[in-house]
Amino acid sequence: MTTLRAILRTCVAVVGAWLVLGLQPAVAQQPACTQPPPVCDARGFVFAISGFDPVASAVRIDDETLITVRHSVADETEVMVLLEDGSRRSAEVIPTAFVGDLILLRAADLPDGPVAEIDTAEPDEAVFTVGADVRQRTIVAYDPGTVGHLPAEGFARARLHHSAFSQPGNSGGALVDGEGRLVGIVASGGEGRFEAVPASAVAEIRALSGPEHAATSAEVGAANRICVLKLDEARVNLRGLEDADAMAIATACRRSNNRQNLDLAAQALGISGRTATAVALYEEALAIDPNATNTRLGLAIALHIAARYEDALPHLRALMGEIGEDPQVLRLAIQSGIWGGDPELSERAFETLQRINPQMAPAARRFLDNPPPRPPRRDR
Repeated sequence: MTTLRAILRTCVAVVGAWLVLGLQPAVAQQPACTQPPPVCDARGFVFAISGFDPVASAVRIDDETLITVRHSVADETEVMVLLEDGSRRSAEVIPTAFVGDLILLRAADLPDGPVAEIDTAEPDEAVFTVGADVRQRTIVAYDPGTVGHLPAEGFARARLHHSAFSQPGNSGGALVDGEGRLVGIVASGGEGRFEAVPASAVAEIRALSGPEHAATSAEVGAANRICVLKLDEARVNLRGLEDADAMAIATACRRSNNRQNLDLAAQALGISGRTATAVALYEEALAIDPNATNTRLGLAIALHIAARYEDALPHLRALMGEIGEDPQVLRLAIQSGIWGGDPELSERAFETLQRINPQMAPAARRFLDNPPPRPPRRDR
């Protein structure tokens, strides 16, 4: 199974050849940018970096300081900044006690350039991902998306949810508004649903960073490394995962201070047959950020596999409001509605399925009219 880190290792081989052979872009920040001029200008404060993740991105927030996502650095104490002219700079990782997926870097010899202006996202506004594109070997401003959810109030680690395209290498890059102002740090996502740590966290992480936090920072960094590497190892044979390895994954991913790692651990342990642990991890993740649609979908799937249909219903109702045309959501809603006691949800999901995928409607109708016996609950 190809993993994100495998993709990144391939990507970094391309970057390495580019740097070692001196194959530099003819003009910095090419190809030509097709986004609004302020968004194109934002490329000037975004850099490619290489650390625990072979390729990631970072955002300049003052002359010597960059910010990036913690999972791209893990417990490294130094990363390389890859400049557009093909040269490199060393950046020191600044220890932090910040609880979340961010960390600061200090690079004293960066070339002169712009610094990100921090702002707050607005509901439904257009936003753009700006990050390192390995194929094009430059910093790219991608086509826009929109803000879906602002960070949930009262949830300190809740994220900004959006639909702006991003891909491997962009993590740690900038999510900017139409004026090129930094509203988030690109963190994770998939299936057209992406997340950023809100830029308002920059002030908090500055206050919680410095050498006095070295021990805490090293522990969290090591947990990130162990979580990712253990997951990579496990994906080779998830069905044969040993209990000790499953426990190591759950423990490290919980200690990594990264909600996305909880999702990844839950997914892996669910595939391995440890449904109860998967449900618990997804519930922990959703408690951190109730607007995390991919987390809620993962939890609904795990509850469905466990035949806990009543418990899945509130999540499926929420998902019908969020991504109600998703085929997987429709299938789960039809089945859980029948087996969990909400036939109205089943019929509503069927009506949507009939409209968007009529060829699947006859089989769904047969299930609704003559459902098989409810599967027994699985508590493992």
